[in-house]
Formats: sequence, C-alpha cells, structure tokens
Amino acid sequence: MNSKNINRILGAIFVITAVMAIAFISGCTEPEQEGNLTGDLTESLTEIHFGYQPSTHQIAYLTAKEKGWWDNNLAPLGIVKTTDNLFPSGAPEMTSMLAGDLDVAYVGAAPFISALSGGLDAKIVAAVQVQGSDLVVRTGVPYEKPEDLKGMKIATFPPGTIQDTLLRNWLKTNNIDPDKDATILPMTPADAVTAISAGQVDAVFLPHPSPTEIKEKGYGRTVVQSGEIMPNHACCVVVVSGNLIRNHSEVVATIVATHVDATEYNNEHPEEAAQIYAADQEMNISIVQNSINEWDGTWVADPHLIVNSTVDYANIQYELGYITKPLTEKDIFDMSFYDSLQK
Repeated sequence: MNSKNINRILGAIFVITAVMAIAFISGCTEPEQEGNLTGDLTESLTEIHFGYQPSTHQIAYLTAKEKGWWDNNLAPLGIVKTTDNLFPSGAPEMTSMLAGDLDVAYVGAAPFISALSGGLDAKIVAAVQVQGSDLVVRTGVPYEKPEDLKGMKIATFPPGTIQDTLLRNWLKTNNIDPDKDATILPMTPADAVTAISAGQVDAVFLPHPSPTEIKEKGYGRTVVQSGEIMPNHACCVVVVSGNLIRNHSEVVATIVATHVDATEYNNEHPEEAAQIYAADQEMNISIVQNSINEWDGTWVADPHLIVNSTVDYANIQYELGYITKPLTEKDIFDMSFYDSLQK
C-alpha cells in the first residue's frame, strides 16, 4: 500500500476512535451495545474470513490477495491469517455470513439487503462496481423487444440477488408478469451457461464474464445490458460485520483502504486484472479480457455513488415481498471509513 493511503488509514483510525470515545463518554451508546463492546474488546482478533464470487465484478478482492496486500496490511493490526470462501452467488454467501462464518463479503447489494432484513448485523462500507450484467438470448431464438420474452424460460441468480431483482422489476415495467408470463429459473453461473448451451433455457441474465463466454462459444447473444435496465445501478459491494465495525475499527479502515488501492490498480491495469481473474478461476484469458472490454460495468469504490440505486433495491424487494419492511440509507451503509480516507 502506498504511503498516501497508510496516512489515510491512520487518519481514519484516529477519527473513528475519537468518535467512539466521545459517544461512550457522553452515554450515547445503547446499553446492550455497551455489553457487547466490553465483551468483544477482551477477545483478540487474529483471523479475517472473506467471501467472494466467480465474477469479474469482484477482481479487486483477488488483486489484493494476489499482491499480498490483505495479509501485509492487516498483519500490523494482529491479523495473522486471512482466508477466503468462494460462493456461486450472493444468496448462499449471505447465508454463510448470517451464520457467523464471514467477516467481510464481496457480494451484490441486493442479497445483502435480503440478509439485512433477515437479521444480519453488517453494513456496506464500500462499493465494488456498477452495472456489468447482460440479458443473453439463445442462438436461434428470436428477440427484438422485451415482449418477446413472454413464454420464455430465463435462468438467473436466485431470488433476492441483483440479477433476480433487476430482471423481475424490468419485466414488470414492460408489462410482463415475471411469475405468469415467463419462467424464471434460479441457477448458478455455471449451471446457467450449461442450460443455455443445451437448449434447456431460452435466455439467461448473468454477470460477466458469463455473457462473453456464452457469446464466444456460440450459445447466444447479448440483447440488453443491465445499465439499460437501470442506469448506473449498484451491483457488488464490500460488506463488513457489525462486530468488526464496532470493535475493530482500525481493521475495517485498513480493509477499506486496501480495497480502494486494489480498485484503483485494476482500473489502471485492466489486462493484469484479467490475468489475475483468469488464473484464479482457471478460465481462458481471452474470454476474460474480452469480457472486461465488452461489459458496461465500472469498478468503483465510493459508496456514495450507489446509495440511490441500493435504496431502490430495498424498495423493489419490499414490493416483491422479499423483505418485510423498507430499509433506509442509514440501515444499509456506514460511510465513515471511506469518508475518513478522503480526509
């Protein structure tokens, strides 16, 4: 990590620690949080468990891992080990985080909202990217307009994910009932690619690099990119557990700063980012490079850029019946770590 961001981390730690101290002294901390705070502070933190998914959306995590930044930057804070867990989509990843198995998750904003509504103690502390998913129609299946999707079988991620939420809402806005006029099948990316190649589904709505893989293997063609469905929509985010936020602020500050560095590095070195992803997933490098060139996504870290669309997801999920109450920006985000870096 460069000296600029090391200084930003130290500044972030000072600001956040000072705020927590003032809150404690003034008696603003809620009683139950005081009990948890006292208990957690007596426990040393030596390991961080990360979660991520097989998508070019989340290369920032892989770049920081490949460069050794996670281990090197967290070691001075007493972290002796970082481990990661690969998930096919956001729903099982959030199930794992709800079970207490993850400290940090690179995950879609929408599945996080579903988990948050279900009792997850965590916040979004940084953005990862915006847009970056495609609706792909199988070769030989006619498509000119959204109405042509009526009667089709469409594979996408499970309910509550970014892709499921976007697809269902977009179908509704085009007067297509997602439960009656089309058949939406929840699948992993690998299963969806297999299904469209075998003619078992008519279309898929998936994050990159799957759309490029499908196109280059001759299985289908992109007809709509997710930025056309919702311009500049939030997709993947960095989610951190409430325990880390409340009791290990210096660790969270370092995680956010490392993520910012990795995001900036990938934007400056997209070819190397493609190589890192291809090596991690044992994927054809040309497909990954073409995916990064073709997608409508952008790697970003600033959480302020995704507030409106993330809150929109919460409203859409409430209307779809996925969550029981609307959620606000305050419920979803903790901007303090990113904002402290900017100071």
